[in-house]
Formats: sequence, C-alpha cells, structure tokens
Amino acid sequence: MLLAAIFLGICSVRLPAESKPLRVCADPDYLPYSNRTGEGFENKIAEAVAKMLGTTVEYTWASYRGQGGFPQFLQSTLEANKCDVVMSLPYGSAEAHTTQPYYTSSYVFVFKKKNNYSIESMDSPVLKRLRIGFEEDTPVEDAIKIRGMYPKATHFDIATNSEESPAGMLDAIQQSRIDVLITWEPAIGGFLGKHPDFEVVPVPNDRALGPPEQFAFPMSMGVRVGDEAMKNALDDVIAKHKAELTSILNRSGVKLFVPKDPNTP
Repeated sequence: MLLAAIFLGICSVRLPAESKPLRVCADPDYLPYSNRTGEGFENKIAEAVAKMLGTTVEYTWASYRGQGGFPQFLQSTLEANKCDVVMSLPYGSAEAHTTQPYYTSSYVFVFKKKNNYSIESMDSPVLKRLRIGFEEDTPVEDAIKIRGMYPKATHFDIATNSEESPAGMLDAIQQSRIDVLITWEPAIGGFLGKHPDFEVVPVPNDRALGPPEQFAFPMSMGVRVGDEAMKNALDDVIAKHKAELTSILNRSGVKLFVPKDPNTP
C-alpha cells in the first residue's frame, strides 16, 4: 500500500526510448545492495525509478567482487553496452558518468551500547585502546594508518570476497572479536535491525591535525560516458522524486548523513 501511494500522481518522465526497459547492471548476490530476488535497496531504487520512467527493469547480473573488482564489473557490463545504468556510484566518480546525487551517507562507528564509548571522530582518544575492525581499501584504512592504529586492527575484505557478507562484520562485534567497527553505513544498514544493542555514530569529516578527510559521500547513479539522454532522464527523476527515493532508502536501513551544525554545542 505504501509503494502504491508513492507512485500515485507520478509526473510523465520518460526514458529516451519509451518502449525500452531500464537496463540495470547489478550484483546477483550482494545484500544489502542487490540480489536476484530484488531484496536489496539498489533493487528497490531501480524498480522505483523504472516506474517513474514509465517502464520496467531488465537486469544484467555480474559480481562486483570478481577478479578486477568494481572497475572490471563496469567495463564488462556498462561500458560493454550490456546495460545502461548502475544504481550507486560516488558523485563525480571517474569510473562512469554520474547523475546528480540521490542520497548522501557516511562511514560510521558501530559498537555495543553497553560499552558507552566516547567516540565522536577518528581522533577520539578511546580509539587508541580499542580493537578496531574496518574494510580494506577504504578511507578508514588510510585514516587508521595515519593515526598509528593499524597494527592491532582487524581488516575485512567484504568488497572483494564474494563468500563474505557485511553482516559478518556485525557478528564480529557481537562475538567481541572487535570492539568497534568503522564501515560504510549502507553496507550494514539492512542488518542493523538484528542488533538493537548496537550504537551507530556517523564519522564526521573532521580531523584534529593535518589535511581534511572525507567520510561522507554523495551517491549517484552511473551511466556510460556520453549518454546524456539517459543521464538527463535520471536527473529529472531524482529532482522530482527525491522524497520517494529517500523513503525507500530509509525503509531499507540506509541512514542519510546530516552534517553537524557548527553552531550547535
């Protein structure tokens, strides 16, 4: 009923070729992002966007986590013209042509509420004595190396190992193998409902010393370079239906990043 209400009164936005489906590249087994049965939040966004465009979704399935990683995925799918859009890329990515952002999220600290850690940023003193878990090849890896916290940290290779699930990182907290996890919130948001005893704190783009760091990222849809018609159609959907897309993300556990007001104590 809620989805039906969302799509009532949709404007007549259409694909460049109205009779064609929205061809989407996606991973067939990488929740909470996507899977073949449409349970991921990227699946739900794709279905919503297709309806807003007056068409249906047609998937090209390929693993993000195979040999060559995400760049190889894009090369063998989007760039090979097997599909026309991927649902989540950082805005301005060099790997594809990006639409306007449709959400902004961030990396987060996750830990057991009962521990009541005082963690507000990567420079919080308590992190120096905690067992940190993090994902490889992310801004967090660089940040903990700079601060000398890498030697006793535990790394997870979720983004490259198709046998692993982001849920395993939360299990590591539950089983007290790590004290705090620092990871991309959309990767774990869909699993947090099973862990009501966990605290989740956004990582701000703050640093006590040195150059700025970025832990919050605006996320866009990606299209082939030069496909302005598709980009314009998707930008139109994002502009007119941002609230509907945000509602889908919220129901899927994706938390939007809201910068701290500098005037708030």
